[in-house]
Amino acid sequence: MIYTSQNPLKGKVVWISGAGRGIGASAAKAFAEHGASVVIQYLIDQASAEQVVQDCLSLGGDAIAYKADVRDPLQVQALFEHVLHEFGKVDVVVNNSFTHFEFNPETRKRFDQMPWLDFQNQWNGALGALYNTTQAVLPHFKSKGHGSIVNIVSNLTDRPVVPYHDYVAAKSAVLGLSKTLAMELGGYGIRVNCIAPGLVDPTASSTATKEDVKDQLRALTPLKRVAAPHDINGPILFLASDWSQFMTGQVLTVDGGFVMSAGV
Repeated sequence: MIYTSQNPLKGKVVWISGAGRGIGASAAKAFAEHGASVVIQYLIDQASAEQVVQDCLSLGGDAIAYKADVRDPLQVQALFEHVLHEFGKVDVVVNNSFTHFEFNPETRKRFDQMPWLDFQNQWNGALGALYNTTQAVLPHFKSKGHGSIVNIVSNLTDRPVVPYHDYVAAKSAVLGLSKTLAMELGGYGIRVNCIAPGLVDPTASSTATKEDVKDQLRALTPLKRVAAPHDINGPILFLASDWSQFMTGQVLTVDGGFVMSAGV
């Protein structure tokens, strides 16, 4: 492919889970601004999801909101069929949803206080959602001969500065599955990559993070701040588009330099 100035996202159909607010909502609006049609999956807050739809429309893209629990394969399949009915195709899936979690070092459970159910809840919300969306969209991607899956993980998998055991275990599992999927699906023209943000503020999960904790993170971060949701947009759009057509199985860490990876 010879690259031109043509917008590589115009006309794409992008399905984003957990897109009613936070990182997902910000990414949805960024895709819409680049001419994509966006599917905003949400679970609870319909008003917020509908507002994201209106924002996407005002930015020049198309958008719909759909309520579904991505932990339920039947609801995910119904969502996928609705998307095909509305748009005729899916080009990109962004797996952003996870079971609600509060990033508060003071109230986190220590390992010896944690029931296995805590791990299962995070596992179902992150890995289970990825499993269900990928199972739903995979035959479609294979029939088209291309597709991009972008999974949101965490820089805590590389540097667990606060040991949130259940959350980090779930995100590590998503990371591992992403790499094995990349290995298996590359021959079908399907790419699977990850974004690993640090703390993103404001989001529902960061509301419990006290300012002194944020100050500590800022002090340890070369760019001297924590991320805002819009900081994650560019990497997501990059991995979704053909600009990254020869990338799969990769992790882009987006945390201002808090985690630095050496090439191998």
